Amino acid sequence: QVQLVESGGGLVQAGGSLRLSCAAFGRTFNAMGWFRQAPGKEREFVAAIRWIGGSTNYADSVKGRFTISRDNAKNTLYLQMNRLNPEDTAVYYCAATRATMPTPNLYEYEYWGQGTQVTVSS
Repeated sequence: QVQLVESGGGLVQAGGSLRLSCAAFGRTFNAMGWFRQAPGKEREFVAAIRWIGGSTNYADSVKGRFTISRDNAKNTLYLQMNRLNPEDTAVYYCAATRATMPTPNLYEYEYWGQGTQVTVSS
């Protein structure tokens, strides 16, 4: 049974940092990504990484502030978020895909975590 378990969300002041983790159980994947959904908005792509080789892809809104990484031995995905601002407030989801590249297309992701809330206060 495939399971993705996120952790690391919380409340932080603007300018602060958080690190999200996503442990994957049941199998390994070609690529994994982070998405987020703010209240009243559609789920949007944040970042993705290819498991082998580590090539990455970022949304323009987070480039230079967020870093996606993975630990192959632990089968765990991370998202280091720096210089957070209130517009980053959302539920963050990790997701896994059999696509061979770190795709930003959420419809290519087959497995999803339960989500973790990130709230940035001004």
